[in-house]
Amino acid sequence: MRRLTTVVLVGLVVSATAAFTAAHARLVASTPAANATLTAAPARVELMFDEPVTLPENPLEVVGPDNATWRLGEATIAGAVVRTPVTASGPAGAYTLVYRVVSGDGDPVSGSVRFTLAGTQPTTTPSRTSPTATGGGTLLWIWLAAGAVLLAALVFVTLRVRRPRR
Repeated sequence: MRRLTTVVLVGLVVSATAAFTAAHARLVASTPAANATLTAAPARVELMFDEPVTLPENPLEVVGPDNATWRLGEATIAGAVVRTPVTASGPAGAYTLVYRVVSGDGDPVSGSVRFTLAGTQPTTTPSRTSPTATGGGTLLWIWLAAGAVLLAALVFVTLRVRRPRR
């Protein structure tokens, strides 16, 4: 009986942790990519999340050297993807794309993507790759798999304990 209680408690802790982890949207990719070096300024920025999001007022900002701020068009949402056209207005150097979105559960989520601009001519087809600093989708699947394994173990132990011994 003590073993069953331990398995149940561990299962509940893992399940609660997995549910908490799954509760917030995570950035899975961006254009420009995290830590990318661009030879030309992008014509738009794009953020891809692991679940649909909504936007608060002023959800995106691009800030560069000497606090140079890019002019942003109206942000649009297509499911879990946020896009906005940009007009670069700063020198070459390190830039940060700061974002603020709202998860499906209503909680605000914010973060940033850093990239470097080596030139200032707009491009027409920015590349899309996964950010290196934020990829939380894999971690979510690991937690869900661990929860499923513990749940299966709990069912197995419960069924085994209830059988009368002969």
